[in-house]
Amino acid sequence: MVVPLSPPSAMAFLKPSETMDFYDIAMRRPASVNPWKARLALNFKDIAHKTIWVPLPDIGKVRRGLGVPACRKLADGSDFHTLPILVDPNTGAKIGDSFDIAVYLQQMYPDSGDGDLFPPQVLDYTCDQDLPAWAPPLTKPRKGEYAEYARFNMHVDRAFSAHVGLMGYYIPFDSQASRDELVRRAGVKSWDDFLVTGEAREKMMESLWLMLGGLAKLFSRDASGPFILGARASYADLIVGGWLHMMHGTLLYGEWREVRGWHGGVFGRLFDGLQKYAAVK
Repeated sequence: MVVPLSPPSAMAFLKPSETMDFYDIAMRRPASVNPWKARLALNFKDIAHKTIWVPLPDIGKVRRGLGVPACRKLADGSDFHTLPILVDPNTGAKIGDSFDIAVYLQQMYPDSGDGDLFPPQVLDYTCDQDLPAWAPPLTKPRKGEYAEYARFNMHVDRAFSAHVGLMGYYIPFDSQASRDELVRRAGVKSWDDFLVTGEAREKMMESLWLMLGGLAKLFSRDASGPFILGARASYADLIVGGWLHMMHGTLLYGEWREVRGWHGGVFGRLFDGLQKYAAVK
């Protein structure tokens, strides 16, 4: 969601002069997928920004205070208040969705940083796996100029969300109040309901391996670098990178090491290749 801009959004700039405010979910270490997508995009564009950490129970109040409506709905029809939000004092824009943030940065600051976030490419990956009942709602794909990327974003989100059972129990929230809020949102009885162990966890790891095998094929087209386009990163890489950062922050250490090495080490190389965009500011 982008509120009205001044100057008009059609006017592009080389680089912003004032530091932007970037709102992320408060955790002991950053491990939320969509803020990570936006953070990677901000650093790709070399945009000066500072992070404002918001406890999970306060996100609705913060969004309403900024005048940024919820961009997704829960299954019961209520607003799904989440982050990131980007506030750009250079234009007055307030954007409350990770994909919209990337589009905004590309349209407003097309030549900043490493250039084009959305170079033309075919992103022919799909996933139709069912999601856990407590998984957050997916962002619906947009039509228009970046439709290929929006569709890819939805399918990648679905693929990884089908495996959030591996991550949920280990989300490093900042407080018990935030853990209690996720329990409320998810409609479960207690935090322990997120724990997946034993054979169920082994099967979910096997499913994750299979899912990543299909995604790895995209990263095998160009051997000149770790990205889908070889040595050139794009927002498609950042979409997957956001999930890799969430897994890095939530999977058991041995599991994360396994994921890094699967399918010839494709995702370990991608994670490492994106570190130049991973600074937490």
